[in-house]
Amino acid sequence: MKIAIAGYGIEGESNYRYWSADPNNQVTIVDHREPDCKVPPGVPTIIGRDAPEKLQDFDLVVRTPRMAPWMIKTNGKVWSSTNEFFAKCPAKIIGVTGSKGKGTTASLIASMLQAAGKKVWLVGNIGKSGLDIIKQISPDDVVIYELSSFQLWDIEKSPQIALVLYIEQEHLDVHSDMDEYISAKANIAKYQTPEDTIIYSGDNQYAIKIADISSAHKIEYPKNDTAHAYESDFYYGEQKICSISQLKIAGTFNQFNACAAIDAVWQLTQDTSAIERGLSEFKGLPHRLQFVRELDGVSYYDDSIATIPGAAIAALRSFDGPKVMILGGSYKGSDFSDLAGAMVDADVDAILIGSEAKRIEEVFRLHGYGRYEIVDGSDMDEVVARARQLSKPGGVVLLSPAAASFGLFKNYADRGDKFTQAVNKLN
Repeated sequence: MKIAIAGYGIEGESNYRYWSADPNNQVTIVDHREPDCKVPPGVPTIIGRDAPEKLQDFDLVVRTPRMAPWMIKTNGKVWSSTNEFFAKCPAKIIGVTGSKGKGTTASLIASMLQAAGKKVWLVGNIGKSGLDIIKQISPDDVVIYELSSFQLWDIEKSPQIALVLYIEQEHLDVHSDMDEYISAKANIAKYQTPEDTIIYSGDNQYAIKIADISSAHKIEYPKNDTAHAYESDFYYGEQKICSISQLKIAGTFNQFNACAAIDAVWQLTQDTSAIERGLSEFKGLPHRLQFVRELDGVSYYDDSIATIPGAAIAALRSFDGPKVMILGGSYKGSDFSDLAGAMVDADVDAILIGSEAKRIEEVFRLHGYGRYEIVDGSDMDEVVARARQLSKPGGVVLLSPAAASFGLFKNYADRGDKFTQAVNKLN
């Protein structure tokens, strides 16, 4: 086949390896911007802003998540690594989507199933390509696939177990509007059958809307007849599983993530000791409310993954005492009104950085929150030094930006790394 690999970053590299393994395929690398990864020598390329419009003669165009399907002009089939994986995977797939908590929930599921003796593969938006390992997967294995709206955009098959976590407005720098964003997310449920299962947040209108279109067995979380937290313990129905203290990651929102994960695991095993071990052994993911250090009675946390206001609100509410929050970054269409309301009700000072600083300031003023200042975010050392000056003993300094990282940083991981480096330099 004549195949175009449309978008050449980390996933594009994986796509190239997969489709070029067949010597009968003629593979061309295509990108509408300068490729993030080095193109292999001798491989044909089409590079430039109008590159996605020059693909009429290809049999198959394999897009990467960030390349919208509507950008691609071709007479052939538009496809993706997610579609290919879902079509070829021999094992059961647990798919996880939502605006926040996807990586943590997917990882908790993997940890618990591994503790129960299952062979588990954790792939997708979490940073590992499924196509790189698909030939190693056996029918008795379990795949946990973290799915963004970009991966779900044009999916043609839904996972056997789907988790829809809390969803809020984001990615409107890529999606045309909120309806398109939700429509993409909804594909996780669109092709489910009555033999499948969907687990969804009962506190979120968008998750409920998505669950409504599914033909699968529906499980709302948290609910008293399934996974839930009561007083100091996790339960499944009336069956006690373990103490909430076995969950080693901070935040009430992570207890909700754990309940969703337990509901998914319960479909495959009811081994409560394995569930307890899996919860206990998971120490959290980088840049997700990750403790950095304590200095002069102040604790510093890296929550750079919090690129939407809801995630920043959840982080804000995870700590008592005085707080300093570093907020701002680049535009992704978020509404900061709820964040402003949460800031008014909390003992918190804010440092605003990035191109979104002015927009956040406008919303803060509208809601009567004035404990903020705008700082040039190009030097994280200066930002952290100012946060230290504003902090109080017994409090926290929290990088939880509620915005994307681009402009000042390569990505959210680079932003979190620079924050951590700056904190560790303090003396």
